[in-house]
Amino acid sequence: MPTDPFLGVMLHAVGSFAAGSFYAPLRKVRQWAWESFWLVMGIAAWIVAPWTVAALTTPELLYVLQSSPTKALLLAAMFGLLWGVGGLTFGLSVRYLGMALGFSVALGFCMTFGTLIPPIVDMRFGEIIATTAGQVVLVGVAICLAGIAVCGMAGVHRERELAATENEEQAPEDGNSELTIGKGFLVATISGILSACFAFGLAFGKPIAERAVAMGTQELYSNNAVLVVILIGGFTTNALWCLALNIRNRTFGDYVSGPVGRQTRNYCLSALGGFIWYAQFFFYGMGTTKLGKHDFSSWSIHMGLIIVFSNLWGLYFHEWRGVSQQTKLLVWGGILLLIASTMIIGFGNSLSG
Repeated sequence: MPTDPFLGVMLHAVGSFAAGSFYAPLRKVRQWAWESFWLVMGIAAWIVAPWTVAALTTPELLYVLQSSPTKALLLAAMFGLLWGVGGLTFGLSVRYLGMALGFSVALGFCMTFGTLIPPIVDMRFGEIIATTAGQVVLVGVAICLAGIAVCGMAGVHRERELAATENEEQAPEDGNSELTIGKGFLVATISGILSACFAFGLAFGKPIAERAVAMGTQELYSNNAVLVVILIGGFTTNALWCLALNIRNRTFGDYVSGPVGRQTRNYCLSALGGFIWYAQFFFYGMGTTKLGKHDFSSWSIHMGLIIVFSNLWGLYFHEWRGVSQQTKLLVWGGILLLIASTMIIGFGNSLSG
């Protein structure tokens, strides 16, 4: 299939916008516990959307899955399970840190580990250090960690400033009373590390994509069959946790009780968030096929653009209202470092090509 790097980047941009936007509808859900709307969102994102899209784009989908190598199916599902934990804690990191800081920290770690772990596992780390391209990538990783640290400092400053403010109207107006920096950073770190497993699932699931192409699937849509397997693992993790929280918090009533108008609105908003979430990897999968020999930079492009779009949403929701200008400059400085690290890592990958 002919490559088109520009189109590939544009497809990644659409996917990243979806990833940076999916939580926006969930913020409008009313009088439902987090575990309730997260489970409804997950059913739409990890079951309904991927199976529907894969069935429409992959001829003989069930046969493709049945005839794919068992090892590829198991590894894709296993990494999906691990990624599911990352996705679960990602929702919590946004809940504790807000969209701007939560996205930046979790995705910063995700980008870092998604870059470092594959060559370490493949025993190529020494080779990377010895090459100019590898050194550029490692510089980008170091800058990414610096950006995370700067965002963390900004978060600490914000918490102190808002805690010292007597007028509650100066605090953010998006329900961020649950913002806690220490817990949020711990959750975001775990989320970022485990979220990188999605990239590993796609890598080890390549035989499934190859089987789909052999059965007549257009290469542009070849990753859709792999996404089905990965997302089954992710859904399993999230569903078990959400149901456990429903039991512990006695929130099963969220699904059936309340005014019809509110229930309809909550279900629609949660499902919308799920469909928007799935769109990120639908376009990511297509974008990867268009980058040709530079497809290894897809993860960096995806992560960096998600940070950009998520922070635009954070600005829209006034998450930094009530803090000093110095704190705002600090967080944007950290975000710029994260974006710069993405560009540097991508440049290093292009040198290796």
